[in-house]
Amino acid sequence: MLKVVETAAAECGCTLVELKFDDDENVFEVTIDRADAPVGLADCEHVHRAVLAAFDRDVEDYALTVTSLGISGAEADEMLKTID
Repeated sequence: MLKVVETAAAECGCTLVELKFDDDENVFEVTIDRADAPVGLADCEHVHRAVLAAFDRDVEDYALTVTSLGISGAEADEMLKTID
């Protein structure tokens, strides 16, 4: 997982800040950052999709949140609800 996240983050000009895993809930939380500009929704989507492509959620049974230092997972979820 670590290599997939690091590679995907680098592809969009970001770096991995933190990768947390809640073993009880099977939840991964990825935090990324960008030195030259704010992390955008497209950056988070890119990393999220890269992880989804690399791991089969039906086999692995996990949840995934990708966020930036400036926004929490809950705030990101709310933003995604407003996108058409």
